[in-house]
Amino acid sequence: MNIRKALLEESEKLSELAYESKAFWGYPKDFLDRCKDDLTVTAEYIKENPVYLMEDDKKIIAFYSFTLNEKKLDSLFIHPEYIGKGLGKILWKDLMNKAEQLNITEFTLDSEPHAEGFYLKMGAKRIGDTPSTIFPGRSLPLLSVNVGR
Repeated sequence: MNIRKALLEESEKLSELAYESKAFWGYPKDFLDRCKDDLTVTAEYIKENPVYLMEDDKKIIAFYSFTLNEKKLDSLFIHPEYIGKGLGKILWKDLMNKAEQLNITEFTLDSEPHAEGFYLKMGAKRIGDTPSTIFPGRSLPLLSVNVGR
């Protein structure tokens, strides 16, 4: 397993992985299709934000990204074949180290409701809810993480 900075030309693979990871939770296709824009990782996004991926034998199996101006963990996605195998903890340790290197002392994240338990185990604290950008009336857990503690 190797973690490295994402390349611009990997945007499509990262977008596919995000979609597949979201689908893992059993959402219907119409729900996933409405999420597609939010799950799309563009080359421009990779250029402007820290995006790191995990690969296994040159296959991209997970990635995470920060939006620096918002001090936000924008994404953390793991390929469905690898969910539940301890990779989340490895990614989390790496992203916490990267956050420290980026001088981020605290960040927030809008959690996938099914993944909230993982983030809480990793030390995140629920600070409220954030409205869905796609579905009126739906909200996501808003979490905060202190780095280096």
